[in-house]
Amino acid sequence: MISGFIAKKGKMTSIFDEQGRRVAVTVCHAHPGTVTQIKNLEKDKYEAIQLAFGKKKTKKEFKKLSDNEITVGTEITVDTVFNPGDDVSVTGRSKGRGYAGVIKRHGFKKQPIRGSSTYVRHPGSIGAQTPGKVLKGKKMPGHMGNVTKTVKGLKVFSVDKETNQVLICGSIPGVINSWITISKK
Repeated sequence: MISGFIAKKGKMTSIFDEQGRRVAVTVCHAHPGTVTQIKNLEKDKYEAIQLAFGKKKTKKEFKKLSDNEITVGTEITVDTVFNPGDDVSVTGRSKGRGYAGVIKRHGFKKQPIRGSSTYVRHPGSIGAQTPGKVLKGKKMPGHMGNVTKTVKGLKVFSVDKETNQVLICGSIPGVINSWITISKK
């Protein structure tokens, strides 16, 4: 059918599998998407299917994997795209953490505590005197989070057609009710 689907991230929970092991899963709400455009080689130089989701008509393109006849206006559900056990990668926007220091942002160690020093959580030296500038890419304090992240190597635990839910083993980036893209490997 197509290579992926858009969903809204839900809460995490744990479920027991057939062997009785507890598995941490993230519940994703994947409502049906409507095909709004079909890209082809002659006109667009690539093949893809554009789907629209939700009230705001969020649009996303996915690769066409099979030769099934799909027309504009067709409604595609998540159970036609994914099966339990499929390997997937999930892309979402990570939680914004605001301004963070080097200890929280990059995992630096604290400075040694000498008497009444107030510079325990500071980064320390940021370079030699010879270049006379701060080198590009230096790990410094600053904005943390709110970037696009992709988590690979996740598995689909189950797909429920009636409730339009996909359970994915593991954690997914983003806040609850944020849009995520689930893609097949």
